This record gives sequence, C-alpha cells and structure tokens, in this order.
Amino acid sequence: MNEIAGDVDSVVLDIDGVLVDVADSYRRAIVESVERVYDRTIRKEDIQQFKDAGGFNNDWELTYAAALYVLATGEGYRKSIDEFTDAIAAAGGGLEAAESVIREDLGARATQRILGRWDRERLRDVFQQLYLGEELYRGLEGGDPDIETRGFIHDEPVILEAATIDALTATYDVGVLTGRPEAEAEIALERVGLEVAPENRFTMDDWEEGKPHPRALTTLAERFESRRTAFVGDTLDDVRTAVNASEADPDRDYDGIGVLTGGLTGEEGRRKYEAEGAAAVVDSVNDVPALLES
Repeated sequence: MNEIAGDVDSVVLDIDGVLVDVADSYRRAIVESVERVYDRTIRKEDIQQFKDAGGFNNDWELTYAAALYVLATGEGYRKSIDEFTDAIAAAGGGLEAAESVIREDLGARATQRILGRWDRERLRDVFQQLYLGEELYRGLEGGDPDIETRGFIHDEPVILEAATIDALTATYDVGVLTGRPEAEAEIALERVGLEVAPENRFTMDDWEEGKPHPRALTTLAERFESRRTAFVGDTLDDVRTAVNASEADPDRDYDGIGVLTGGLTGEEGRRKYEAEGAAAVVDSVNDVPALLES
C-alpha cells in the first residue's frame, strides 16, 4: 500500500519499535512489573491488545491497566483480555476508560476494593528499576533501587541502519515524536546514532496530551515550515496521530507510515494499519527512504 502523494519534505520518527526493538525491554518490563507486585500478570502478547485499544503510548499507564485487569479478575471479572481491551477502545481508550470498564462491570464496591490495592506508584517504581537497571535508576530516578538488575534498556537491538540515517538526514528535516521520557529518548538516540536537535523532538516531558493528539506533530511541521510530513510509527495511535493532524492542520499534508517491527506484524498488522488510514506500511524504517523516493 502506498497512498503518499506529493513531495514529503519532513520525516518524524517514533522511537520504540521503529528505531529500537523494545520487545525485551519495555514490554518485558510491563509483564514483569505486574508479576512482581501482584504475583500474577498478563502475557507479553496481550500488550498489543492494549496498544490497539488506543491511549496507551505511555507504558507506565499500560502497566497500570494490566495490573487493574489482574486485580479485577480476583474480584470476579470474567472477561478475556480481548473483551477487556475492546471495551476500553469502545470507551475512548486509555487508563480512564479501563477504570470505567471495570466499574461498569463489577460495581462500585468491588471497584473500590480493587483501587485500594492498585498501587500505581509501586508499579512505576518497579518498572523503572527493571527497565533502567541499578546504575541508571540511581542517576535518573534519584533513589536507591531495591531490585538487583542490569536493566532491560541494555537489551534493545538497534533497527535503524546508518545508511537510513544518512538518506533521511540528507534529504529531509528529521524530527522525533515519542512517548518516552526525555532522558530515555536521549539514550536511545545516542545508541542508534541519530542526532536530532532538542527543538525538533517531542517526548513525554514536552506535551500533556500524548498520541494520538496531533499537537506535537503539527508543531514539528510548523517548525520545519513543512508542506508534507511523514510520521513513521509502530502503533495504531501513531497512524491516528497523522490522521488527526491532517484534520487539525488542513494547510499541510500528513502521512502516517506504519512499520512491522513493533507489536504489529505480518498481514494482520498491515491490515490494521490500513484500516486506520495509514498512507503506507513498510517492513521497517529502513524501507522509508526508498518509499519516499518512489
């Protein structure tokens, strides 16, 4: 599929699943954080169901939602992960929708018991310890860890090739739009060898709305004085961000490009991207220069 018409003059890149593979880092941290705090957890493959539901670009919030599901099953919630995430999507996506789904199914009293055990602060802290490891945790979180670990952040294979960096930066203005905190985004960019000026990045720390809200993408396009911007991402919310930007900023064109190196893979992943309005779907970010040249 390729519906990109006209000349793209700026390319905005997501990080997770696009520049680096996070299957054994962020996604592993989600599963193991819930396991450590509650002795039960979801499967790694269930994570994509939350991503597809929308509103979970912040992996801490996805961890909270996964823990909420685990706690709810202990109070009699009998729906499958598929049914739970479908209900979240129908309610608008995100953590607030997850809470409303549980409350509607189980009622106020059971929900109150669940919320009493729902320790988001501890979940986040465990997540950060597992993901960052002891040394980075001390430096970035400013505390002493209680978990001994090297850190899953060191298990992120690089996807973006040097030749792709050269091809993109030689031809296009290049920006970054990610749900990562700024410090963790900087670590990933250094690892892949991509230099992007701070004013051409949006991280978790730079905007409150999060994807698929279009503000960050339209702001980058404005800063680049771009006529047509391609946004390369690995989730449906990334494609939705580009679609929403087109509606919010009709004076410019925006193309969402989905890659198959994240949680969405194969023909099913391609079909889901296309259903959300992706202008193109490619095997990896390294196919983007050829796509745009064609």
